[in-house]
Amino acid sequence: MVRRSVLFTPGDRPDMCRKAPESGADVIVLDLEDAVSPQRKPEAREAVRDVLTDPDFDPECEVCVRVNAAESTLRDDLDALLGDGTELRLDSVMLPKVGSADDVHALVDELGTYETMLPVFALIESAAGVLAAPEIAAVSATDALVFGAEDLSADIGATRTAAGTEVLYARERVVLAAAANECTAIDTIVSDFKDEDALREDVDFAIQLGYDGKLAIHPAQVGPINEAFTPSAADREWATRVLEAKREADAAGRGVFAVDGEMIDAPLIARAERIIERAEAAEEV
Repeated sequence: MVRRSVLFTPGDRPDMCRKAPESGADVIVLDLEDAVSPQRKPEAREAVRDVLTDPDFDPECEVCVRVNAAESTLRDDLDALLGDGTELRLDSVMLPKVGSADDVHALVDELGTYETMLPVFALIESAAGVLAAPEIAAVSATDALVFGAEDLSADIGATRTAAGTEVLYARERVVLAAAANECTAIDTIVSDFKDEDALREDVDFAIQLGYDGKLAIHPAQVGPINEAFTPSAADREWATRVLEAKREADAAGRGVFAVDGEMIDAPLIARAERIIERAEAAEEV
């Protein structure tokens, strides 16, 4: 499953929710949390439920809902969506403010009361969550770790900068925890959706760190994110040559081989395999 772009859409805007798949995002997140004011949450729950239960709403992308973290509000969210047992199009759920593995287990238990099991996007946006990221990723229901730099900065009293050094350790710890537990790693937002250059620069850095995808807060960000996370033709050609050379070397009983004058070792083979996997996944979208 490819998750290059993960687009948030306010849950209290059903028109936007229905149009969100047109953005080309791999995952759309109908948001019941930060994008919705407290007084409009009941309205948002009803609007999201109406969208998800509409037979005409059946996009090719993954459909996720971000619920609220507070226990009572979470129950209200799930009851509004799942309470009457009506069939709905929902592929995954995003849980914000995950500070420990227990938070994911609690969500799983709540889903279980509706006889439902869904993959969980665990949003890591606090100091506790960053430190517990390996344990959170190890929960079987956790399918993705999502890094939230803005809330993390507020939690630790950091000042956000363009360089992002104040959150670099946390950003790296989240992607490492995801990789160690075979979870998708989704990087933080770029808040200025009009600054495409800043977005492209930040996406490139996220890819260097090892992230699989990135959050988007506006449809205009989806295209650049998808493009960056889709291997280029040159990268695909290099990866193909490496894997072909590996097959030839294996057949000849040679453990060492070169491609384009470069000695190829296990890390480069793994990189080539990942490039091909990403390219094939992107082509399936």
